[in-house]
Amino acid sequence: MPTAIAVTSADLVLPPTDHQTPTAAVLPSPDAQPLDAAIADMQVMVERHGYVIALYPSSLPAPHERRLHTVRSVLESDRVALLKLDLPPLGVAVLVRQLRQLSVCDFSAGVVASAARLLSHYIYAGALLSTVTRLDRVPVGLKSHAKSWVPGSQFGVLANPAPQLIKVGTGEQLAGPEFGTRLVLARGQLASDWVTESLAPAWRVQDVVDCPLPAGSPAWWGTAKLVEFAAFLPDISVLYQLVASVRREICSWCGTDLIGDRCGFCAAPLVPPEPSQGTA
Repeated sequence: MPTAIAVTSADLVLPPTDHQTPTAAVLPSPDAQPLDAAIADMQVMVERHGYVIALYPSSLPAPHERRLHTVRSVLESDRVALLKLDLPPLGVAVLVRQLRQLSVCDFSAGVVASAARLLSHYIYAGALLSTVTRLDRVPVGLKSHAKSWVPGSQFGVLANPAPQLIKVGTGEQLAGPEFGTRLVLARGQLASDWVTESLAPAWRVQDVVDCPLPAGSPAWWGTAKLVEFAAFLPDISVLYQLVASVRREICSWCGTDLIGDRCGFCAAPLVPPEPSQGTA
């Protein structure tokens, strides 16, 4: 069985890109599921899949995040990875689907978990907003705040991989990827075709796909009047080569395989090898 991928809400599970991509399990909030049931469900997943990788946005309510850590602690399992992501909700959903794609490849669970940090650098996640007055996750200057009070103003905001903010209609454009991508967008309460008619051609995306807006997006962006978007690497062969090209290490704390500088399961940093001492 492939490594299980789990999320904290069903709207973070995008449709698969092929017949081989498995779905993701949903870990309900404390209000929706008793603790005993949550522990039992996680235990079943661990027994069935061997490892579970749970991804959730940094905007997740504190009680829900505590529930995840409580379940992991009660099970005393080093086979459950909890990955907290700073990506916007739609960016999280894109990364979740990429890990779902990788979970059926010949990578260990540790490599798949630590690949989340690598792949997040290749996701261009942002939104078109009608106001930035309540946007606190991307740096916003006083000048932009003042402009947001002008009726009809719209702002293009990039949150990842590097923050950027522009006022739509000034000739500025958000910095896009220098590689081939597809773009997924989710429409909120803002009627605008700027993403499809301006951004997508400027970024030279291969195609554009619509999906429902994640429930957590309005809170993350500070407004419900938005169009959220994310450009990503869609080809599993490219994702595979990208992950396979990184040197694999062994976590000195839990013994799990990893790529990069941090273990995806225990979050321990990679310990650099001690320099060899010369002879006297």
